This record gives sequence, structure tokens and C-alpha cells, in this order.
Amino acid sequence: MCRGGRLDVRVLGPLSLRRDGEDLLRVAGKPRQLLALLLLNEPHRVSTGSLVTELWDDLPPRSVTTTLQTHVFALRGEFARTLGVPREQVARDLLQTRDGGYRFDLGGASFDLTEFHRLRASGQALVAAGDALGAGRVLSAALHLWQGPALLDIDHGRLLRACVAELDKSRVDTLVLLLGTRLRLGAHREVLSELARLVVRHPHHEELHAQFMVALYRSGYRTRALEVFDELRRDLRDELGVAPSPRVSRLWQLMRVADTEAVDATGGYETPLGQQGR
Repeated sequence: MCRGGRLDVRVLGPLSLRRDGEDLLRVAGKPRQLLALLLLNEPHRVSTGSLVTELWDDLPPRSVTTTLQTHVFALRGEFARTLGVPREQVARDLLQTRDGGYRFDLGGASFDLTEFHRLRASGQALVAAGDALGAGRVLSAALHLWQGPALLDIDHGRLLRACVAELDKSRVDTLVLLLGTRLRLGAHREVLSELARLVVRHPHHEELHAQFMVALYRSGYRTRALEVFDELRRDLRDELGVAPSPRVSRLWQLMRVADTEAVDATGGYETPLGQQGR
């Protein structure tokens, strides 16, 4: 709908809408927050009630409907100005009113979130097919789309917090799968430093700990691998009141008796995407 090149939309980092390198989004505050929620739900409609919850939680202004409409009006005006089209065209083709809510239609725009999901699914399929090398390349490309935490420059209300938390989980799950492909290819020494950082950031993530244990064990650090399990067990017990899963406990037992062949068979790196630790 715009005059000029294709829209480039990014949410995996700062919120950005660009065309030919030019920033099209110069609004701040609640209109920007509203747009973020619409983009994360694109192409689906977001109800007025959900938008009100996101922007004001349980303390909406007295004239909340009018105020929300004002924010939508401001966004449409900004896009009309930067895209060089009438406001009515923006309302018809881009930021649409739909059945008691609003919908953002990206059409043929480039959207980093859509591309991330596409690459992640492709990587999963390659892992399932046993192509660790190909999967590693695709999963690396998926993770390179991230320029920091999702929507890092946006205020997060209740709904955006939930969306961003789910996106962060998807990012970590993808990273776990990528590290698994590298372990499968024998790059255990290359991933040691990254795994050491990740288990500190995710002290309850069993799959990351299992991968760290395998990388340490294969690199000749058997004692440290056993210590990693002890630290995980202590953190899970003291902070969550649970024990490590049987799978990770089995890996620890194999390492205790130095059964290298069984450790490699058990892996610590063949975890399907999404099956992360507590």
C-alpha cells in the first residue's frame, strides 16, 4: 500500500518499521505499545478489551474508549504521513477496525517474527531427519534475527509481558536445539563457554545443564560435570522443591561410573524443541 519499497518490520529487539532504511514509526508511549501488541498478534484481531488491559491494566481512564481511539487515530496519521498515502487507506489496508477490536495487516512486508518461526520449524524438521549440519545452519540463521530481548524499547503491560516471555522461551528452546546439533557434530569444546554462561542465566533449565555436563565430560572435565549436576539438584530442591528429572539423573549416574559410551548414547543433546527443564 505504500509508495516506495517493501516494509521491514522487526520486534525481535527494538520495535522497528522501516522502508528503504527510513524509520516510519516516530510515535512513542501508548500508541507504540498498542502497535506492539497488534504486531505480535498479526494477522489476528485484538479486541478492544485486550488493548485496554494492556495499556491501563485495571485502572483505565474514565473516557477509555475515546482515549484508545485517539491512540489509533495517532498511529494512522503517522503511517499516512510517512507512507505518503491517505489516512483512509491506512485504515482500510493497514491498521483496520475489526469486530470490536483492531487488526494490523502486514500484507507482503518482511517480518522478523514470521521469519524466525519459519526457520525454527525448518530447523526442527532437519533435526528430526538427522541432518545436524543443515539444522545448525538454519537454527543459527533464526537466532541471528534477534537484536536483543523482544520489544526491548516498549513498556510492557500484562499482555505484552506474557507474549515477550513466550518469545524468550522460544528463543532459548531454539538455542538448546542449536547447541544440541553442535554437540552431535563433536563441537563440545567450542560450546563450553556459551553453556557456562547459559546455566548461570537459567539455573533451573535441565536441558542446558545436561548439555553442559556432556560438553564438560567429553572435554575431559568429569569432576566438573558431576558438580554441575549437584548444583542443579541443589537449586531445584532449595528454590522449587523438586528433584532433577530421571533423564538428567541417569546421565549423572553414567558419568559417575565413567560409562562414556552410554553417556554418548544418552546424549544430553537430543532434546526435542520445547521440552526444556523446569
